[in-house]
Amino acid sequence: MKAAIFVKPGKMEIKEMSKPKIQKSTDAIIRILRACVCGSDLWWYRGISKRESGSTVGHEAIGIVEEVGKDVVAIHPGDFVIAPFTHGCGQCAACRAGFDGSCLNPTESANGGYQGEYLRFEQANWALIKIPGKPQDYSDAQLNNFLTLADVMATGYHAATSAEVKSGDTTVVIGDGAVGLCGVIGARLRGASRIILMSHHEDRAKLGLEFGATDIVSERGTDAIKRIMELTNDNGADSVLECVGATSAIKQAGQVARPGAVVGRVGVPQIEPSSNTLFWKNIGLRGGVASVTTYDKNLLLDEVLKENINPGKIFTKRFDLDHIQDAYEAMDKREAIKSLIIVADK
Repeated sequence: MKAAIFVKPGKMEIKEMSKPKIQKSTDAIIRILRACVCGSDLWWYRGISKRESGSTVGHEAIGIVEEVGKDVVAIHPGDFVIAPFTHGCGQCAACRAGFDGSCLNPTESANGGYQGEYLRFEQANWALIKIPGKPQDYSDAQLNNFLTLADVMATGYHAATSAEVKSGDTTVVIGDGAVGLCGVIGARLRGASRIILMSHHEDRAKLGLEFGATDIVSERGTDAIKRIMELTNDNGADSVLECVGATSAIKQAGQVARPGAVVGRVGVPQIEPSSNTLFWKNIGLRGGVASVTTYDKNLLLDEVLKENINPGKIFTKRFDLDHIQDAYEAMDKREAIKSLIIVADK
């Protein structure tokens, strides 16, 4: 089978590998139909964080179940599924509390292998999300919507949930990448009446408005903070979604939040920030790895099936597996909001 491999910063390759096999009774083997490149992949692609050369990559996919272990009874061969990057067991204290992204029974291979023709998925009985019917029942756009539920839409919603966005809130979204744009959808689903998206790119700002943003702040630095305070009558936002992960973004979140607000943090942190600003304004900071299976089963899959949300519009360029290098370059150069990888036909 073909699989994408990380060679070194800036260099991806496709390699022929052995097809994965069932290793545990809770495993499933999935034939991948569609995968994608995540903004978090760019940290190691750019050499900012470390990754082992020769490792398989990718953590978002949809596909068809080909084989299951003997303890997998909720999912069967032939099922059309979302394969989230989380592999929650569904039984530990974290999963039962709705935090399957922080499952207390971690898997061996949760972050890699999705950008390939086949995937071994652990803890398949609970963590996989079954989509009704077959891929042939859905349009191209609907398939893309399902793919976002493997990570980015659930992560955007997790930012809104972590920030405790509620009906009537004025919410600021920091980051106009795929997660930030899905955060706009998440804030709208939770009832925010005003959603201020910080965006410096016309195409992303346009999509943000389509997703539900009411205001776009294109200024940078102190000018951006000043503009947001003007829009909120110098009160600051009721809730802030931090979807970048940089120290400057969390600092900025504290500066635009009103006293007592909560910042929902889902950008993978690269450097831990000072919490002094948050302390003096009684601002809460929470968030982390998204509860993908929980959100998909409880809300997001139904919203997609009803066509109430269309997060798949974040895929602005598509590639086949053989052009994996081009897919990463498009993301790295900001030529694509998110790169779609077509692995196989329906």
